[in-house]
Amino acid sequence: MSNEVQPVGTARLLQLARDKYVATYGCEPVVAASAPGRVNLIGEHIDYCEGFVLPVTIPFETLIVGSYNETDKCNILSVLADEDAQTSFPSSSAESLKPGPPTWSNYVKGSIANFPDPVKGFDAVIVSDVPIGSGLSSSAALEVAVFTFLEALTGKSVDAIEKAQLCQKAEHDFPGVPCGIMDQYIVTMGKKNHALLIDCQSLEATQIPLELGEYVVLVTNSNVKHELTGSEYPQRRAQCQQAAEKLGLSSLRGAKREDLEELKRLNCDKLVIMRAKHVIEEIYRTTEVAKSLRRNDLERVGKLFFQSHESLSKLMEVSCSELDELVDIIRGAPGVLGARMTGGGFGGCVVTLVKRDEVDNLKSIVLKEYSGNPTFFICQTNDGARTHIL
Repeated sequence: MSNEVQPVGTARLLQLARDKYVATYGCEPVVAASAPGRVNLIGEHIDYCEGFVLPVTIPFETLIVGSYNETDKCNILSVLADEDAQTSFPSSSAESLKPGPPTWSNYVKGSIANFPDPVKGFDAVIVSDVPIGSGLSSSAALEVAVFTFLEALTGKSVDAIEKAQLCQKAEHDFPGVPCGIMDQYIVTMGKKNHALLIDCQSLEATQIPLELGEYVVLVTNSNVKHELTGSEYPQRRAQCQQAAEKLGLSSLRGAKREDLEELKRLNCDKLVIMRAKHVIEEIYRTTEVAKSLRRNDLERVGKLFFQSHESLSKLMEVSCSELDELVDIIRGAPGVLGARMTGGGFGGCVVTLVKRDEVDNLKSIVLKEYSGNPTFFICQTNDGARTHIL
């Protein structure tokens, strides 16, 4: 099916990066590292509220190769989009790095600036097949791939949790996105054939075996692009924090359903109460999905998926007409247990729990009824960030 997206594969990405490096810099690279994208099964707009999230890695990744260049400059060739793009900026050992154009370079600069040791000048090529702007965490894949590359380049190993936190800080400081810890955490520590239940308060993580039997997770990309550096994402985060402060809490992690009545009594803004209701109920749904996966109750998982989407659309208001349309179409298709938007919202993808032998039929239905131009892939999980032998 022409609308099916296939990963390029690590071997081909590595060869592409090496060829580009040799053509650009005239020598072979010494170090290579990669990090995958991710989809979140459930637990949206929860990580910055210190709740639980349940992401999985996907078979798309960002890969970087490079070597020291004996200068105080970092020279980067990016093959992230249709056209190659190059940038050059001072290494962290030369002077403080600052955000600036091009936009994608800020994710690279952020990882360099937050690396524990000063970084000398290097040449690098970055390639990726992670769809950009689709809620599949292309930003965290880039940050963590660069950080892992720096570990290999400098010989300094960083604890996995600290690494995720430093990459999160990189996104806060340079692109200016106040993201939670989920994306960097799963991209760093994901495991093949598992989902990762992350407690965003304690940062404890539990690997949940993903044994779906005759079912698969189908990802449908609405191909509506979103930018989280706009006002919508920070606004939702601020509203959640306002609700927590009204309740005398550091975050909504400790809030309960009855606290919604307290927010009403305090004459809290209606939108703030709506956001709080979503968070409180989504934290519950996420832990329930993890329990249901352990006992192989996939019908329960599917129902919770639908409930999550309704909440994200009506209470958190981070869906869009295209995502709602997709979920409505998918809801009535044969073999479907559940579907929901995934990612920060305002575009991006829908995850669907569907029988494997109904996947082609579901794609046909979506292609016929959806007003946009969707693309699909089956979520085959991957390991997290890693280095590669050249």
